[in-house]
Amino acid sequence: MTVVSSIGSTALPGLYDEEWTRSQAALAGPRTDTLAESVLILLTLTVVQRMVGFLRSVVFCRWLDAQELGLWDMAHGFLMLAAPAVVLGLPGSFGRYVEHYRRHGQLRTFFRCTLSVIVCLQMLAVLGVSLASGQVSLLIFGSGEHAGLVRVLALGLGALIAQNALISLFTAMRMFRVVSAMQFSQTMTFALLGCGLLAGCQPAAIYVAAAFGAACCLSSAGGLVWLRRAWPALPQSAASMSERRLWARLMPFALWVWAGTWLSNLFDLTDRYLIIHYSGLEAAEALWQVGQYHSSRVIPLLLLGMGELLAAIAIPHLAHDWESGRRELVSRRLTVLIKLLSFVFTAASAAVLLAAPWLFEVALAGKYSGGLAVLPGTLIYATWAALAAATINYLWCAEKARLASLTLLAGLMINVSLNLVLLPRWGLSGVVAATAAGHLTVLVLLLYACRVNELELDFGVWLAAALPMLNWLGPNVALALLAAIVLEAATRDRLFSAEEKQLLRGGLAQYGGRLKQWAGRGA
Repeated sequence: MTVVSSIGSTALPGLYDEEWTRSQAALAGPRTDTLAESVLILLTLTVVQRMVGFLRSVVFCRWLDAQELGLWDMAHGFLMLAAPAVVLGLPGSFGRYVEHYRRHGQLRTFFRCTLSVIVCLQMLAVLGVSLASGQVSLLIFGSGEHAGLVRVLALGLGALIAQNALISLFTAMRMFRVVSAMQFSQTMTFALLGCGLLAGCQPAAIYVAAAFGAACCLSSAGGLVWLRRAWPALPQSAASMSERRLWARLMPFALWVWAGTWLSNLFDLTDRYLIIHYSGLEAAEALWQVGQYHSSRVIPLLLLGMGELLAAIAIPHLAHDWESGRRELVSRRLTVLIKLLSFVFTAASAAVLLAAPWLFEVALAGKYSGGLAVLPGTLIYATWAALAAATINYLWCAEKARLASLTLLAGLMINVSLNLVLLPRWGLSGVVAATAAGHLTVLVLLLYACRVNELELDFGVWLAAALPMLNWLGPNVALALLAAIVLEAATRDRLFSAEEKQLLRGGLAQYGGRLKQWAGRGA
């Protein structure tokens, strides 16, 4: 096996790993996708999916006023915070432990134990939020008058928990066709139903929340149908499995993943929560400010979502290499992924800034000048968050999830502290500056923690961490400097080593071969 074929599959998402394919053929269970197939499937559907999501967000911004948009932003933030918090990190542990229990022929027992607990927690969460709708409304929106919206959110919370658990399950099993189908159906249903309700009823956040919950229900129903069909093929050995031993191994990791996920989502919601409760504004005015902020995050969250999807795809593949004893391979693949993500996302952010005046004036009807003013900062911290999502995979493979959680806690403390100082003085600009500082803190601490745990970091990785700041200089300057850096990388070996360049060339060649193969099948 050449260096390229043995390294390619996870360092550059989509490279074809022949050794992986042979190893999977030897394992019992449903057919899994190689990383090359996974990313080709992902890119095929994600381009359409993300465009639909972007257009949906633009329509929501045009049809909702800033206050209703702020209501939906806070409602969505609550769902993203509560859904993983309720289930104690159990779905987040699938990517790390599915490979382990598959190899021991105990995958069916593993899923039966974890999924039953998830269902119980899901039902308790829906009931609890419904009964305490008034108090939850005050907590989320700064006013108790939105209890009806909270009751709709309670049903959406149950549907989102089910969808997240199934997506985590299929992702861990490397069945990305199913994952892509579920995500695509959820995106399309949410867009069609949400726009339909806003057009047919009235432009209010409660109809957007209802559409979101219904879309998650449909996506989860499809996933359950596929799981029922695949269940008999899951490997199950004749030897009994101790549930006590399973939980003893699983829960420490799962709880640290839970803490990390909860902190990450709290990190994402903190700045808007502080606007609602600590800006000194009336509830309606604070929600209006949140709506302005939401408009600046539409495209950055699109980029962040792409980065998180690639990171989610990478973790089961990295875990496979880790379980196989190929620790150096994990290190090399991850560092190349970090460099590529930084270059691509920084360039994409600069392109967005060039188009931003037209986007905000025409597409968003000129209603969100406050969002346009802080767009550079939101693009920068979204790129840092995407790099952190990729970096954290190494600590998960090393079963050091507690370190990831501690870095998120440190970043959250920086975020909150700076927001309390800068929000009253600078408004949204202060919020974005504080949030960016928090994200940079998380990324730097994650890289340091990975280095302590034997991840090899070269000059190119640290440069990749700094690249997003170029966009504070303006898009023209950023693109010019990026072009100079790319030229330097092509002619010298400081940013990408000779081995990494060979890896990239080989990976592109293998990608081309796979595309031709797929095209030949379809002809």
